[in-house]
Amino acid sequence: MTPLLVLSEEDVVELLDMEGCIAAMEEALTALERGAVTMPLRPLVRAPGENHLLGMMPVYRGGERPMYSLKTVAVMPDNPAKGLDAHQGTVTLFDGVTGQTLAMMNASPVTAIRTAAVTAVATRRLAREDAKVLAIVGAGVQARSHLQALPGFAEVRLASRSRDHAEALASEFGASVVASIEEALDGADVVAFTTNSAEPILRREWLKQGAHVNAVGMGQELDETTLREGTLFVDRRESAEIEGKIDPAWIHAELGELVSGAAAGRSSADELTVFRSLGIAVEDLFAAEYVVRRARETGRGQTIDF
Repeated sequence: MTPLLVLSEEDVVELLDMEGCIAAMEEALTALERGAVTMPLRPLVRAPGENHLLGMMPVYRGGERPMYSLKTVAVMPDNPAKGLDAHQGTVTLFDGVTGQTLAMMNASPVTAIRTAAVTAVATRRLAREDAKVLAIVGAGVQARSHLQALPGFAEVRLASRSRDHAEALASEFGASVVASIEEALDGADVVAFTTNSAEPILRREWLKQGAHVNAVGMGQELDETTLREGTLFVDRRESAEIEGKIDPAWIHAELGELVSGAAAGRSSADELTVFRSLGIAVEDLFAAEYVVRRARETGRGQTIDF
């Protein structure tokens, strides 16, 4: 029988530290850019008449450590109102030689932490070096993980439809809560949209010259003018194009091309840079593999015969 490592939500939160995850995301994006992984577009199951879906995110990495990974995630936009993460599911790792199931873990913290870590990768390379003001739109799970991933700003502002959630989060991180998105973005150097909005909630004129914008929500937060006029980076072209809202001609480069040095980043202090995060399977693979490595080092998790 194959020993299977099972990791709970608490286990993953303890093991997937932000700086370690940021380093893992740089490795993941570089591997994608170099063609070291095989990653089909994720199939989706949409419930008729409902706003939720089930997504399957498979990927294979060859080389010295062959590995298959599969994240199965239920995306439930109404969950935050119930006090739950909008993303529920599992990440499973399979030996790339034998196919044996090696590990299974709660996907919610993997998704939250690796998404914010990828934002940190983009922000470190695209934001102005003198950036001082951070604006976060949203006050849910992703807002929290982004506050953890983007430290060191002189001023942090939060804007959210849920004032209570925003106030609680702000008190924990030393941020201030403002009344509107426009107020949050006024003079902000770095912006992160972490909402489940199904329609644009940003207007290009709200952004200062030289701002850097990250969007990690449902893909509808940014207005077309911002996407078209900004220097746009994505984690994967094919995923962005299939989403339908982004014209392929708008995309400057994939983030992996920026990390590897194959593409240039910001070219001037006044340039608007934009990172649209789609969330891709290779990020889950490298994050989960890092979690497993730390679990083995610390003895965390449960091992069962499978």
